[in-house]
Amino acid sequence: MTAVFRTLVIGLTVSLVVGCSGTSGRGSATPDDGNIETPAYVIGAGDQLQINVRNSPDLSVGLPVRPDGRISIPMVRDIQAAGRTTSELADALEDELSEVILNPIVTVIASGFVGTYADRIRIIGQATQPQALAYRRGMTVLDAIIQVGGLTEFAAGNRAKIIRRDKSANEEIIVRLDDLVNEGDLSQNYNLQSGDVLVIPESLF
Repeated sequence: MTAVFRTLVIGLTVSLVVGCSGTSGRGSATPDDGNIETPAYVIGAGDQLQINVRNSPDLSVGLPVRPDGRISIPMVRDIQAAGRTTSELADALEDELSEVILNPIVTVIASGFVGTYADRIRIIGQATQPQALAYRRGMTVLDAIIQVGGLTEFAAGNRAKIIRRDKSANEEIIVRLDDLVNEGDLSQNYNLQSGDVLVIPESLF
């Protein structure tokens, strides 16, 4: 574990002990309290699906969602999967299969999550492991930084920014990551939104 990441974890612990004393507004550090219902996962291109048809093992398959967002299974040549929840896809498959078998019961399980473009948070630049993360409601900057393993030694944390698409324009929100990670400044622990891009620039020296 790098010194930077150890500092990140310690900073989070201190922040939790001190309490949520951050300011409100756009920079609010207060995540959802966990009592809010989590929205159903929406299938995206590249997701791996396991489709089970009760009492019909020949129709039960595991397969990826194609780049065009569609899948094919025995007796169902082509059906849209991306943009639907697993329950919605199961219902659609039952409708299709009902034309060839009696009262089909279908379950769909998603794994190897990719999600739709809008369902991801992208961390780019001087993160230890830059990557796209599956968005979940209540996700904060600190949650994302922990998932990517912290910052590199070359990161200019206080010059980081969130790029957020707002209708037809992009909004930029400056995030002082060094203050958040090293000093526990929860006013910098912004709530993220699906589709956000967190850019962590490299230090100039």
